[in-house]
Amino acid sequence: MDTQLSIFGIEAHPPGPGDLDGLLAGAGQVVRLGGTARVSIVVDAAWRVRVLIAEFTRRGLATSWDKATIEGHYGVRTAYSSRLAPLGARWLRGAVKRVPSDFFLDGQRLRLWCAAAGAPTEDGDGYSLHLGAEEECWKAVGRALATTGLPAELLGPRAGGPLFRIEGRKRVAHLAEIIGDPPDDVPPGKWPRKKAQTENPDGAVPVSSRTSRKREPGAGRAAATPREAHLKDEPGLFDL
Repeated sequence: MDTQLSIFGIEAHPPGPGDLDGLLAGAGQVVRLGGTARVSIVVDAAWRVRVLIAEFTRRGLATSWDKATIEGHYGVRTAYSSRLAPLGARWLRGAVKRVPSDFFLDGQRLRLWCAAAGAPTEDGDGYSLHLGAEEECWKAVGRALATTGLPAELLGPRAGGPLFRIEGRKRVAHLAEIIGDPPDDVPPGKWPRKKAQTENPDGAVPVSSRTSRKREPGAGRAAATPREAHLKDEPGLFDL
């Protein structure tokens, strides 16, 4: 386990544009334009928008968001960037998304996947990672999960998926260790829990287990976008 943490843990590699592989492992999409590419994903909660914008900004990627056509969902996307061109080249066969032969998962990539589409199971003993509709991608992504020490059960659309369900507190704790502490905007109970963490009666993770950093005004957000002036119109999305 310690060896896996040293190889796959979030501290093993600095954040970079290639980490967006973690979004493409799920429901993320990539589009190419000339020598650039853009990654986008639809998420089901405002806190996921905040977390993803902060993560994209850490990687030097300009970001925008908008309401999705599905009620209560949001679209988050990067700007077209030459830094994302390698992802487009690796993931697209024409306009079709396919898992590249050299695909792998690590702490940074899994962190983005959890931020965009991760959720605890109803019994609290497992963790689900939701997938996109491209069935041809599922098995390859599952193999990459298993390589990180996270063998998971694949559930299809009829069983509430498509998603991978990581079963057991030990495996969920391993996931928590390699992806690092939850970002400040993650609601209590939504992030994978480390083994040593205990819950309050309401299911909240103790404050001491969270990263204790103070958010400066505007920190964790991308530079002004066309949507910036309208952020106040979205209750709870950003504290401006």
